[in-house]
Amino acid sequence: MAGNREPEQTAELRLETRNWLRENWSEDLAVGEWWRLLAEAGYAFPTWPLGMGGRDLDRRAARAISEEIAGAGAIGPPGGVGQMVGGPVLLEHGTPEQQRRWVPALAAGTESWCQLFSEPGAGSDLASLQLRARREGDRWILNGQKVWSREAEGADRGLALARTDSSVPKRKGISFFVVDLDQPGVEVRPIRQMNGRATFNEVFLSDVVVPADQVIGAIGQGWPLARASLAYEREEVGGAGVLRPARMALPGRRNGMLHRSIAELTEEHRSAERAAHVRRGVRTPEALIGLARELGRCEDPLVRQRLAALYAAAETNRLRIRHARSARRRGHGPGPDASLGKLVGSATGRQARDISLSLLGAEGMLTGPETTGEGTFQQMALSVQSLSIAGGTDEIQRNLIGERLLGLPREPEADRDVPFRELRVGTQRG
Repeated sequence: MAGNREPEQTAELRLETRNWLRENWSEDLAVGEWWRLLAEAGYAFPTWPLGMGGRDLDRRAARAISEEIAGAGAIGPPGGVGQMVGGPVLLEHGTPEQQRRWVPALAAGTESWCQLFSEPGAGSDLASLQLRARREGDRWILNGQKVWSREAEGADRGLALARTDSSVPKRKGISFFVVDLDQPGVEVRPIRQMNGRATFNEVFLSDVVVPADQVIGAIGQGWPLARASLAYEREEVGGAGVLRPARMALPGRRNGMLHRSIAELTEEHRSAERAAHVRRGVRTPEALIGLARELGRCEDPLVRQRLAALYAAAETNRLRIRHARSARRRGHGPGPDASLGKLVGSATGRQARDISLSLLGAEGMLTGPETTGEGTFQQMALSVQSLSIAGGTDEIQRNLIGERLLGLPREPEADRDVPFRELRVGTQRG
């Protein structure tokens, strides 16, 4: 058992964090003020550098801080694309000036970012993107369309992949931009989903201006950064990350929540979830077992078999997450292993959907507070389809696992070395 004991430094860090929370946490604070306090203390994103919302800690220590924050009943740091992807990419690939300019703002939640990657003709084949970036002196002019952009409606900036050179193969002519979204030429249109919500958007960019100093990395070297960004996203979605962000408030001034009290926003968030019949954790084996018990189906051998299969998949993934976290503590960055978590998440989501609808029977077609589970399982069943798409489709995850983990040969790709402007997709829009 001694091998499971936390290092003395981690135990001391827990005590320090606990004392700090006792002195500083209050639901009466404005959410922006609380996030500022977390960032200044280095508790917002503990693995980030000193002075930028963190303490240069390893992931084990960072997780200990997150657990203490949750244990105190306090809300976590700001969460979103900027914090999950933007901060890590800036810290790894950005210039010192870019890091000083943007990372502290992301840590304190004063900015909200979105991701401008996928396009109507470039989803799984993201390298075929056609958003064009044209150089004009010390600025770039962007024209094109993006789609499936979560949080774009309230984002201050967007991480955008754009084509800066069509004379080279598709992966070599892409650059990585930070786009200011509060400017003429940016139009955000929400996409209404079958679950009744609009959590994704399509974004149109017409002569949008990006200063030259808002390019991350070198011109034409955006593809490796895109892959790194997706790896960070998949790691968090797959459960191997350390973030426990606040769910009841969105960062950024445009979302209008920074000056509101935590208590008010928390109650508002709970009311909104009740009205939409949303409840966290309904895809877990525990929730499905509880549903089977409530409906008197726990003795059905077929039901028990399906629940056991779901439990086995979830438990296997839990152990995989522990292995991935151990690898990160040894200094290994996110890689293709994150695709395993992403793939398991979408697979178990579909299992949970099918089991719950099977248990509910005809009631699965209804929703509302008078139904079993108050409609939360039905809402989940209408939402889990997105898990197979967001952050890269299941098919893409299988390709990554096959090629980078199993060492299988790459799929044939006839256009890999063809200049982009010679491809049919590259000539569709001139």
